[in-house]
Amino acid sequence: MDTDAQTGSSEQTDAGASLGRRSLLGGAAVLGLGSVALASPAHATGVGPSSRSGRGRFHGRSVLITGATSGIGRATARAFAAEGAHVGFCGRRAELGRQVEREIRDAGGEATYVQADVRVDAQVRGFVDRVASRYGGIDVAFNNAGIGGGRLPHELSVEEWDDIQATNARGVFLAIKYEIPHMLRARRGVIICTSSSAAGQARPNGAAYTASKRAVQGLVKAAALAYGPQGIRVNALLPGTTDTPFVRPPGIPDADWLAYKQAWGPLNVDGLERMAEAEEIARAVLGLASDDFPYMTGASITVDGGSTAGRKMVQPRGA
Repeated sequence: MDTDAQTGSSEQTDAGASLGRRSLLGGAAVLGLGSVALASPAHATGVGPSSRSGRGRFHGRSVLITGATSGIGRATARAFAAEGAHVGFCGRRAELGRQVEREIRDAGGEATYVQADVRVDAQVRGFVDRVASRYGGIDVAFNNAGIGGGRLPHELSVEEWDDIQATNARGVFLAIKYEIPHMLRARRGVIICTSSSAAGQARPNGAAYTASKRAVQGLVKAAALAYGPQGIRVNALLPGTTDTPFVRPPGIPDADWLAYKQAWGPLNVDGLERMAEAEEIARAVLGLASDDFPYMTGASITVDGGSTAGRKMVQPRGA
């Protein structure tokens, strides 16, 4: 994921943290999935920047995103820009950040990439203030940066625990801390923070990740109460496992990955029986940030295809 969704990251922040690379590869082996060529699913339509005729839902609004160099953050930055927003985003990986910035601008949108690490107080403050200065304030903030980690509690080092908490929980706190003053001046604003469906559906090797994502939900509730009277809405988004670099092992052939996903979906997502696409989670973010939900604040919205509505996620034994 990066903190950018990070580990150096990949924006994600989804329940994908429960899918370790060894589990993915081991699961594919157990299921006997080879290089079976499959067509891309019909539902995987994009919402990236495109030429716009007329004004989008977020025309002229200033949108700030943490962790947008890949995955859900990248898809959301592209989607906001396609709807007319001015997008300022951060991430640790400069090359990917500049690439996303070019993609948006080449499509006719407006975006500014700032290299920043959400674990570092001064960098978060500098990023937020720079975006607010460039675009005249902050109308919407999507605090998305996060990392995963998969170890049993007794195997976790203190350093690993601290890094996950510093990125996923403290990073969200720092973003809110520096976004709020800009929104208070305007007496309006929307903040969306990425938690995870794993916040309520823990796995044995997900102690640090689940704890960090539950912390995000608590922070969201407190912030919603603190700033609601000033016209600021704060909500949490809980994505399910999403097809991003956060969950896909590097180097796995496309055909093998598609075959694995096809087998994984019915085993783990009782409702829609598939992984989410990053663009689908981006649509949920835009919906929550829009004017369609003026009375929603302090809420945790699960977008997981029905996985937490059914049985527990499963992985092959020993994977």
